[in-house]
Amino acid sequence: MNSPNSRLFAALAFFAATLTASAALDQALVSKITGLAGAWNPAEGVYKVTQPRTDLPVTVDDWKMPPFMGLTSWAAFMAGGKQEVMVMGDLVLFEDEVNPVMSALFAAGLEVTALHNHFLHDQPKVYFMHLGGEGTAEAPATGVRRALDQIKAVRAAAPAPAKSFGGGIPSPSTITGKPIDDLLGIQGQAKDGMFKVVIGRTATMACGCTVGKDMGVNTWAAFAGSDADAVVDGDFAVLEDELQPVLKSLRAAGINIVAIHHHMTHETPRTLFLHYWGRGPAADLAAALKRTLALQQPAK
Repeated sequence: MNSPNSRLFAALAFFAATLTASAALDQALVSKITGLAGAWNPAEGVYKVTQPRTDLPVTVDDWKMPPFMGLTSWAAFMAGGKQEVMVMGDLVLFEDEVNPVMSALFAAGLEVTALHNHFLHDQPKVYFMHLGGEGTAEAPATGVRRALDQIKAVRAAAPAPAKSFGGGIPSPSTITGKPIDDLLGIQGQAKDGMFKVVIGRTATMACGCTVGKDMGVNTWAAFAGSDADAVVDGDFAVLEDELQPVLKSLRAAGINIVAIHHHMTHETPRTLFLHYWGRGPAADLAAALKRTLALQQPAK
């Protein structure tokens, strides 16, 4: 029965919960650390700060896009479940900002949970990096601040976004495959001086079907260039708990992350895919991949 007393008790409980959430989350501290103004949502106990991307114009389909239309970075904070504060957010980045910002987030103890585009025919190309994490009162806000500072540092060093990783990849390719085979313990395939290895995993789809390597559930690495100056690109198929260790391992080796997303729906176990691009001696790149592969669960 929805009596006046029950409605009063519900209102008082909501008010008490709001006060508790607000007390657990120091909104002024979040704004002070991030340098951003925010808005408090008492219904969800969330304090959200935003920063429109206004330093460089972005066009989509030859139209100058206002930040209101989807070019605004944000971070939302609430009381944490295991630690004092949790954060989730989305950063608007140009291509040459992606990997420095990712490394800054990792160094601050935060996670990167997705990396993708929101538009087509955008100039310069814009990527969106989703972040998350928990920590003591100051830690999540500090991580967001470091990411924003890294964006500024990249743009201060080069006002115009870079259009390449540096170029100059040796051509034609002359990769020697056997050392990569020996190091990774996987027999690869050679073609026109390039070399590729593929490592299968399995997942069960909604139909009950088990899918594996040839159905696209795989990690792969393709090498081109020369043994001394190679490029490697590929895809890691990772379980959810493997995503952060794999990302951190690749970034620690100087390998660039270019996308994080899913390829399937309703699969078990949940499988995510991250795409990467690295440059260096082929042996060093293969060694970095081997260290990263060791962080994943053995195939069942």
